[in-house]
Amino acid sequence: MKKHYRTVIQSIAILLQNANFKGFFTGRIYQGSSKGVCVPGLNCYSCPGAVGACPLGSLQTFLGSRPFKLPYYVVGLLALFGAVLGRAVCGFLCPFGFIQELIHKIPFPKRKLRTFPFDAQLRYLKYAVLLIFVITLPIILGLTPAFCKYICPAGTLGGGVPIVLLQSGKLNFDTGFLFGWKIGILIVCLAVCLIIYRPFCKYICPLGAIYALTNKVSLYRMRPQADKCINCGKCASACPMQVNPAINPNSAECIRCGKCVGICPTEALYLGFADRGVLTEKPAPDRS
Repeated sequence: MKKHYRTVIQSIAILLQNANFKGFFTGRIYQGSSKGVCVPGLNCYSCPGAVGACPLGSLQTFLGSRPFKLPYYVVGLLALFGAVLGRAVCGFLCPFGFIQELIHKIPFPKRKLRTFPFDAQLRYLKYAVLLIFVITLPIILGLTPAFCKYICPAGTLGGGVPIVLLQSGKLNFDTGFLFGWKIGILIVCLAVCLIIYRPFCKYICPLGAIYALTNKVSLYRMRPQADKCINCGKCASACPMQVNPAINPNSAECIRCGKCVGICPTEALYLGFADRGVLTEKPAPDRS
């Protein structure tokens, strides 16, 4: 994959999902008809620029409704996005994921961490956040939207901070404990981005957890060509999500960034929708 190809798509995606530019000057949340449509990535409904709805916020709203309503529309959209793209949504279309990447590129005196003790175990935390804050608390206790209200740093960055700034002219630290709590989460998350690649995506994001469940069956996926692989290990070394594409090409952690494809010396990895004659297993030797 060309070096700047994905960056261009990410930039276009964040602009399209936040195309209400005047909202950043007025502080007013866009209420047009497109606000009834969920965008694929994590983009806060309350962001002054947002022209669509966040799928997680919409899902929690339905699950916490009284009387309870099954969120057919939201679940259907998430299933569609997942079935077609899987975690390519995270790698190409998620605004907060893009912001984390940009921060990670900032030079920092400490070395960048690829892995550390309990990294693998922490990857399961996002599934717990999905189960508890997105599903259980809204359904059982009616705490809606629990994840957006108590955790989501994307909502704080895109919605809370701009609105407070525009309404008060400066940060008002008397906005309450909850706002301070969310600001703290945001600061920690962005600070960790300096040394760890997309930490929110790896360990916390419940939307990433949903798409991770579809990664192995999505139409857009990694299609390794085993007959070309020379086991050099370059793809695993290049992966910022610490996936070994030669062993587990459609790992739940793969965000389809394409770095492994670009560095493979034998073009043994193919990322796309079509099989293109891919051999996933090495052919048996000709004994004739």
